[in-house]
Amino acid sequence: MATVRNAADKAVDAQQAIPFSLRVAAAIGWRFLVLAGVLWVLGKVFNELRVVVVPVGVALLLSALLAPAVDKLVTWRVPRGLATVLVLVGGLAVVGGVLTFVINAFIRGLPDMRERVAESINAIQDWLKNGPPHLTQDQLSGYVEKFLESLKSNQEAITSGALTTAGTVGELLTGMLLALFTLIFFLYDGRGIWSFLVRLLPGHVRARTAVAGSRGFASLVGYVRATAMVAVVDAVGIGIGLWAIGVPLAVPLAALVFLGGFVPIVGALISGSVAVLVALVTSGVVPALLVLAVVLAVQQLEGHVLQPLLLGRAVQLHPLSVVLGITVGASLAGIAGALLSVPLIAVSNAVVRSLASGEGTRPSEVDALEPEEAEPDEPKEARDGVAPPRNAP
Repeated sequence: MATVRNAADKAVDAQQAIPFSLRVAAAIGWRFLVLAGVLWVLGKVFNELRVVVVPVGVALLLSALLAPAVDKLVTWRVPRGLATVLVLVGGLAVVGGVLTFVINAFIRGLPDMRERVAESINAIQDWLKNGPPHLTQDQLSGYVEKFLESLKSNQEAITSGALTTAGTVGELLTGMLLALFTLIFFLYDGRGIWSFLVRLLPGHVRARTAVAGSRGFASLVGYVRATAMVAVVDAVGIGIGLWAIGVPLAVPLAALVFLGGFVPIVGALISGSVAVLVALVTSGVVPALLVLAVVLAVQQLEGHVLQPLLLGRAVQLHPLSVVLGITVGASLAGIAGALLSVPLIAVSNAVVRSLASGEGTRPSEVDALEPEEAEPDEPKEARDGVAPPRNAP
């Protein structure tokens, strides 16, 4: 007994001999390593299952945009199945109409753009010969021949890239079908799916998880609405500027700005740069500078008015977290990662805030997320441990 006590005393003395700061650093270090390992495993799983994860994420974003319309129709006593069909058909009709309009506008403006590009190339050649470079025709021909030779030498790489692009297109079509199929069930039975997932958890955490999930989805709905409004304002403002300046393909470029608006900060920057580049190639330096001024003015309106007014109310995220999230998401999953990273951060922020505040510990705080029908031999509240009693205060 004395030997055991002496060993325990020595262990305590050895622990006390280690500086307190080192013990704290070690405790933080191994927890950080565990967290990093978990994130690494999740990243590997996401990369392996991206064909499924990305369409489901896109379907969740679309459900956040369309679910309020379905719920509104249900409140007007429209059956939920019929409401889902009406909203989906209406949404697909709007998207199809917009895409058709944009494609037709692009086809109509392509000849004019081709002529302007040819004029710009001739102007560049004239500047290279008569301007400060003073290049001769033989030098220009030599540069063109070198460019063609580089294309021929990289023909294999270009061909493999085309095959990869074809495979990507097939994967994209599969993902679109999966996203549409998932969206139908999210709109029709989203609450039932969430209720089923909650029932898989231990009973003492179901209430808090249910409330945290509802808070997260509400944050996602606010984010999607605000982002769509900001994207519309950006597209309309820049599209009007392009039309007024006389840049060809103003409508397709405005549509590109709208799509880029769903990737905060980075998407608007890239789409605006494309608009400036098209103006430079087709119209010259002065129109490009005017387009740049329009893009900067719209971006200032977005950053100082629309973002704080709309997104600031929907989600409380620091701009640094947005930029870092987009960068990490793009590095892990490309465009899809950049698109889904900020909504994921917003939902995680709302869920963590809800869990940290202790919401869901009282029955009155829990949303009724379960299906309306319960087992006849057992009350629904007792079975799930989520929904409050019907006579709860």
